[in-house]
Amino acid sequence: MTTTGEEHRAAGGPWWWERRRSAVLDGGLALGSALECAVEGVGFAEGAGLPVGIGVLLGVVAGSVLLVRRRWPVAVVLVAIAVTPAEMGFLLATVGLYTLAASQVPRRIIGVTTGMSLAATLIVTLMRTHQGVGDMAGSRIDVWFLPLMSVLASVAMTAPPVLLGLYVGARRRLMESLRDRADSLETELQLLAERAEERADWARGEERTRIAREMHDVVAHRVSLMVVHAAAVQAVALKDPQKAVKNAALVGDMGRQALTELREMLGVLRAGEAAGGSVRGAVPLAAVGVAAAAAATRAGEAVEDGPSLAELEELLGQSRAAGMKVELSVQGEARGYAPEVEQTAYRVVQEALTNVHKHAAGAGAMVRVAHREGEVAMQVENGAPPVRGGGVAMLPSGGNGLVGMRERVLALGGVFVSGETEAGGFRVSAVLPAQPGPSSAGRA
Repeated sequence: MTTTGEEHRAAGGPWWWERRRSAVLDGGLALGSALECAVEGVGFAEGAGLPVGIGVLLGVVAGSVLLVRRRWPVAVVLVAIAVTPAEMGFLLATVGLYTLAASQVPRRIIGVTTGMSLAATLIVTLMRTHQGVGDMAGSRIDVWFLPLMSVLASVAMTAPPVLLGLYVGARRRLMESLRDRADSLETELQLLAERAEERADWARGEERTRIAREMHDVVAHRVSLMVVHAAAVQAVALKDPQKAVKNAALVGDMGRQALTELREMLGVLRAGEAAGGSVRGAVPLAAVGVAAAAAATRAGEAVEDGPSLAELEELLGQSRAAGMKVELSVQGEARGYAPEVEQTAYRVVQEALTNVHKHAAGAGAMVRVAHREGEVAMQVENGAPPVRGGGVAMLPSGGNGLVGMRERVLALGGVFVSGETEAGGFRVSAVLPAQPGPSSAGRA
């Protein structure tokens, strides 16, 4: 089926028409063409010696073919060519050629049918002009005059509707192409917006996980030490008041440090809320970009301001002050690692010592740090815990410490191993690359 115009029916026209007004237009053209051919059929019937009724009926049938011009434009042009010798169907031929040229019919078919129409019109025009000149007695006309006039008349009746149809068809196809491109662009923008929203949700989830991990590391370690010191105060309060006062002072220091770190984290969260509120009402994609940039800035600041391996002695000193026997062994020469590597290494040792306080109170611990070519390794191993007495503090455990350590190490492309030792203790080992691996870049 060959159609002209758009493929989509906008108003639900009847049959093959796309719009009701198109059906009304074609009906009006068919009616006008039928009247024209009926009038011209009278002269054709008289010249051919046929009854007038047959000529009128032939004209009505031929002119009514315009009703199907949108569905079968080639058939309309062929009918116009067929009735050309009867000198009828000027409107039929003109509208048919225009519709054919504007349709999606292959160009070779348009060229062939146009050539057939031009040839038929030329032959009929040449014959009628020759007959008219023959009726003029005594007139002298050059030999080239009749062919020239016939060619000009035939081209004048054939070329304008064809050229106009080609222009309208090309313009229509261009508009459809632009409309399709606009639709595809809109669809692509919607997909990009959905993808950006998904990435923003993923980034928010990662940020929540990171904050929860940081708060666990900070709060769990500080509070564990506070509980240990509080138990020590309770145990020696009556026997050694001076030591009890010292332990109480340590509990206060630990509490103040924990509060300071919590305030810093809450300050970052409030700053994030303020940044999120400043982009409200903006374009969604722009808001996502601003929020992502702010999150990246905050993340970078948090990493740079985090703890490092240089602070391990202070960390071990806090555990020693709580009564734990901790030894530190460092192999190799310290190198400049990426900030996130320094922070992760510190947090692994911190969480491992916190677990010793929780689950092996009274046991000693050995911390080993090895600086190797392109990586840094750390290991925290504690012995078997002594038999618990009545004065030993029982610390709760949420079971998230080892999970958090594993997530931190794997995020940087490192290796994490933990498990019980043959002596009844526990060992935590981790190896981190000097520079974060691809997995951390994908998570950032």
